[in-house]
Amino acid sequence: MKKLTVMFLILSLLLCGCGATAQAPEADTLETLREFTDSTGRTVSLPEQIETIAISGPLSQIYILPLAGDMLVGVSNAYTEDAAPYLPSYIWEKTEIGQLYGGKGEMDLEALLAADPDVVIDIGEPKKTTADDLTALTEQTGIPFIHIDATVATAPDAYRTLGKLLNREDKAAELAVWCEKTYAMMTAMMERVDAANARKSLLYCLGDKGVNVIAEGSFHAETINMMGKNLAVLEEVVSSGAGNEVDLEQILVWNPEVIIFAPDSCYEDIALSPQWQSVGAVAQGNFYKTPTGPYGWLSSPPAVQRYLGMLWLGQLLYPEYTEYDLQKEVIAYYKLFYDCDLMDEMYRNLISDALPKS
Repeated sequence: MKKLTVMFLILSLLLCGCGATAQAPEADTLETLREFTDSTGRTVSLPEQIETIAISGPLSQIYILPLAGDMLVGVSNAYTEDAAPYLPSYIWEKTEIGQLYGGKGEMDLEALLAADPDVVIDIGEPKKTTADDLTALTEQTGIPFIHIDATVATAPDAYRTLGKLLNREDKAAELAVWCEKTYAMMTAMMERVDAANARKSLLYCLGDKGVNVIAEGSFHAETINMMGKNLAVLEEVVSSGAGNEVDLEQILVWNPEVIIFAPDSCYEDIALSPQWQSVGAVAQGNFYKTPTGPYGWLSSPPAVQRYLGMLWLGQLLYPEYTEYDLQKEVIAYYKLFYDCDLMDEMYRNLISDALPKS
């Protein structure tokens, strides 16, 4: 709440400077409102017809983009140029508003107030303070803030809720059905893997030294846990996407069969590192880099694009159990979620360090 307290003080100064105070809706406005109960159990008054949306951060942005990207008043963080081939052109015209949670800055409340969205949507894992945080922000800004739970397993439910909320039910159903079919396919596949006692042990390593790991109990580890035996079992699991910092000696003790490196990590240096060559998975060439474009496929951030991570890990770890064509599945995702026609060269670039070399 420290960041939120600072934001409230800033907002109070802004309002005082403008000589403005939050006003209760007039009676005729109330007639156009509806009540919405979010995933925290809070009942919030929203416009009957929502036309503009703000989002709380990158995770929410990824969920909203394929359903109602045109309704966004801004983005949480500006995209880099390498994301351009995958995203609709209108996204570059959006104001950068920042994010509520996470380590990449704070929400710009002045920009948010200027954009004047009908609602601010937070999607993902609920934090202990989410309900109180969003209630306080609603009271401070006069803009309704809501939260919708979304995990890998519940992404279809999240989309159906969003579809009703935003009057985009047809598109939401299309997104939900794709997620349901893919999740069912991958779950069935892993049942066959486990029946054969063939589940691979692995680690997901991050950072410029590669010694930060996404631990078993982390929200960021959902896909890792589903598709392999995550050896990073720790007593205290950090909630940050940066993972738990360990050391190379601990990685040697865990001795994973496969190591997955995050997009912005030391992957390129691993093969030439004498220290890392002492790790069996590295010495045997069983280490890979997570595909990214426009987002990392596993946990950066932990949103709906993790379905791509499931499909990729299935092909990487269990090719003998895979009954789908990875490229076709990835192409379908990029078209449905980004309206991007993924060309062969683009696909090859995405998976260049993510699968064994031919």
